[in-house]
Amino acid sequence: MSLKAREIRELTPEERRKKLKELREELMHERGVAAMGGSPPSPGKIRQIRVSIARLLTIMREEGEKK
Repeated sequence: MSLKAREIRELTPEERRKKLKELREELMHERGVAAMGGSPPSPGKIRQIRVSIARLLTIMREEGEKK
């Protein structure tokens, strides 16, 4: 399930950075599985992770946080 903007805004800046790191690691893993010919458990999972990362980064920039 992708993160909602409201949920992201409720997180502290430290929690947002931690969540961003987790999502990037998960994206790397899913892309690795796909590159090796395996099928991801959910075809839309990579897109969903990318959208969540974009939302996180957008809100972080709106509030003036560093990556």
